Amino acid sequence: MRVGVIGTGAIAWKHAQAYKNIGYQITACTDRTEEKGRKFAAAWGAEFVATPEQLSQRADVDFLDLCTFPGYRLAVVELGAKYGKHVLVQKPMAVDLETAAPMIAVARAAGIQLGVVSQHRFDDSTLFLKRALAAGRLGTILQADAYVKWYRTDEYYGRPVKGSWAGEGGGALISQAIHQVDVLLHLIGSVDEVFGYWRLGAIHKIESEDLVCAVMHYASGALGVIQAATALWPGYAERIEIHGTKGSAIVTGDQLTTWDVRDDPSASSGQATGEPPPLAHETKSGASDPMAISLTPFERQLANFGEACQTGRAPASSGIEGYRALQLVRSIYTSCAEGRKVKIPSAEI
Repeated sequence: MRVGVIGTGAIAWKHAQAYKNIGYQITACTDRTEEKGRKFAAAWGAEFVATPEQLSQRADVDFLDLCTFPGYRLAVVELGAKYGKHVLVQKPMAVDLETAAPMIAVARAAGIQLGVVSQHRFDDSTLFLKRALAAGRLGTILQADAYVKWYRTDEYYGRPVKGSWAGEGGGALISQAIHQVDVLLHLIGSVDEVFGYWRLGAIHKIESEDLVCAVMHYASGALGVIQAATALWPGYAERIEIHGTKGSAIVTGDQLTTWDVRDDPSASSGQATGEPPPLAHETKSGASDPMAISLTPFERQLANFGEACQTGRAPASSGIEGYRALQLVRSIYTSCAEGRKVKIPSAEI
C-alpha cells in the first residue's frame, strides 16, 4: 500500500516507522511548515508537496494518513471523497460530533474507508480480553474503569493550540485518555449515562481540563469510572480494570498485569483448556513521555486499515467507532460544564 501523510509531527514519525516495518510505502507528504515536511520526506523517501489537495490527487497514493491536530479533519475527508482516497485520521476523530457525523456521511457516500487510529485495540492485552469476555470467562461484568494519571510539562502545552477547545477539542480526556475510552467501549459496550467533574487548568495555563473524573453507567448495567489527568507528577502508567462475577483483570500500560479468575480453565492443574492470559510486567506507557509507546499495535492497526482498503470490509477501528468514543468524551464534558447527569443516546450514524 502507498500512503500520503498529512501533517509530519511526532506521531507521523511513529506511523512512518510502522509503515516501514509492515512494507507500506510513504510516497508523499505535506505540512504547513515546509521545512518540517521536507525533513520528514527526506527521512522516509517520500516527495514533499505543498497542499493536501495536491497530495490527494496523486495516482501513487492509496490512502491518506491525517496526523494533524483534530481541528482539521472534515476538509481532508472531503478531499478523499473527491479523489477516491481512503482516509485514516489520528485520534480523536474530531473536536466535536458536529464535525464527526459529516465525516462519516461523506466517506459513506463516496465509498471510501474512514478509519480512526486507536492502536490500543491491537495490544495483546486487549485482543486477549476481547476473546475472554466473549467467552464469559469473567462472568457478568460489574464494573469497568480507566485511570490515566499522567503528567505533561509546561513546555508540552507551550503552543497555543495545545489544550485548546478549538484546536484539540479539550485536554486530558480527549487528547490522552480517549484511547482508554475507546478500549472500554470496545470491550464492555456502550455507556448510556455519565456524571463528571473537572479542573480547568489545574496546574497548566490551558483553557481546558488537565484533571477530570467521571462516573459511568453502561447499557449492560455495569458501572465504571474514568479518571484522566496531565497534572499528576511524575505520571503513572495508565490502567484499565475490569471486574466480573467470576474475577478481575487489570491492564497496566499496554500489558495484562493481573488475571484473577475463579476456576479459570487456563489455570486448571495440568488440564488447561482455555487460552492462557498473556501476563506481563514490563509495560510501555505515555505517562510522562508521549512517545514512550509500543510500535507493534500501530503496525497491526495500519495493516488492518490497509487490508480494509483492499478488501472493502470495514476497518477494526472505523469512523463509527471513533464517533462513539468522541460521543462519550463530549458527554462527559457537557456534564462537567453543566453540573448534571447526561444521558447518552444510541449513536445512529
